[in-house]
Amino acid sequence: MSDLPRKAVTRTAKLAALPLGFAGRATWGLGKRIGGRSAEIVGRELQQRTAEQLFKVLGELKGGAMKFGQALSVFESALPEEIAGPYRAALTKLQEAAPPMPTSTVHSVLAERLGEDWRELFEEFEDKPSAAASIGQVHRAVWHDGREVAVKVQYPGAGQALLSDLSQLSRFARLLGPLIPGMDIKPLITELRDRVSEELDYALEAEAQRAHAEEFADDPDVLVPAVVHQSDQVLVTEWMDGVPLSEVIADGTDEQRDRAGQLLARFLFSGPARTGLLHADPHPGNFRLLPKDDPDGTGEEWRLGVLDFGTVDRLPEGLPPTIGTSLRMTLDGEAEAVYQQLCQEGFVKETIDLDPDAVLDYLLPIIEPAQVEEFTFTRSWMRNQAARIGDPRSPAYQLAKRLNLPPSYLLIHRVTLSTIGVLCQLGATVRLREELEAWMPGFMAAEEAEIAEFGEHLTEEAAEDTVGESTA
Repeated sequence: MSDLPRKAVTRTAKLAALPLGFAGRATWGLGKRIGGRSAEIVGRELQQRTAEQLFKVLGELKGGAMKFGQALSVFESALPEEIAGPYRAALTKLQEAAPPMPTSTVHSVLAERLGEDWRELFEEFEDKPSAAASIGQVHRAVWHDGREVAVKVQYPGAGQALLSDLSQLSRFARLLGPLIPGMDIKPLITELRDRVSEELDYALEAEAQRAHAEEFADDPDVLVPAVVHQSDQVLVTEWMDGVPLSEVIADGTDEQRDRAGQLLARFLFSGPARTGLLHADPHPGNFRLLPKDDPDGTGEEWRLGVLDFGTVDRLPEGLPPTIGTSLRMTLDGEAEAVYQQLCQEGFVKETIDLDPDAVLDYLLPIIEPAQVEEFTFTRSWMRNQAARIGDPRSPAYQLAKRLNLPPSYLLIHRVTLSTIGVLCQLGATVRLREELEAWMPGFMAAEEAEIAEFGEHLTEEAAEDTVGESTA
């Protein structure tokens, strides 16, 4: 098997073949229909063949092509069911695996980055990768101190490949757009391209992972592996077993699905408040469900394991309070106040004039999960939202075209959408409002926040009194 294709001509040719392949299969489908086969059967076969080619090419190229595929895969639940079936298997393949690097290439990178005597750092090292992703692959090993570790090795030429792929894919954005109704593909590709340098920098990744590992060290519900060693193109962290979220999506029990969804929402919303960082790559391949060592008898016997901190949004002040405040005012039906805040933050440009009530009508269905104590995320709900916003005949589509997404909110927006996509794939019932009240600045009304704080204070005083009485 060849190494990661690095020559621009080779990679461009593979990507350029995608739209040609789409056209060829459309012609093939027309011929089949003329030959008497039903349009429905031909259409299904056409979708399946298109999916297989698209994601086979993205997976083989790794780099930015696969990164784009992984970013798209979390929106699978927005596809209409007649299309989702053929695409689903091909999309989810990108969440966990890709063709591996040759062993000789892996050894060369390790020798160059860890020294010719790199084997002395390990008691054991498995040449066969345990996972492969967009810019690197992971090998299971035993560190010289006996700890089981994951060794992430970056593909040679990954940076050049990432930039080349994403530049090519941006040219095909209009063709790829129909894969996810209601989503503008071009800004997604642009944002992925802008973050290439960060994702390639394993020093930045190690720093972000250490911050999370330290903050969540004693957390009963979230586990982040510690960083063991880091150098250019090589990152060694503690090994973590568990059930990949992609498997929970495919075969998990209702309890596993609900628990995974709750903890995913909790981790992603609490992270900025606790670490000043937002994990910005929430596709299922980056999460594991692990059994607790000591179940507490509440039925919550699972914890969430989190991997891959190569893409993070740095939010030293936490999530912007504007988001929480706008959510709260929308739930309270304060159309004018919501509209004014959106204007102030740049979501509505100065040259645009919108009806505040129409904006409220547009937002309310999107934030339905925050209106109730618990909400069951489903593919059908996601499809309805995508269809409502993606149908050019709908008022929601016309209004969405006139809204603006300020650059500072771009990554937060993508992470939120991706998380909702995963929750819908899980079909999880989640107490989202509970997590928003706990972690989203501005979401709780001032009076509610004071009451909650007063309640916590009373609880602490009661606990101190109990300790005092038992001591006496």
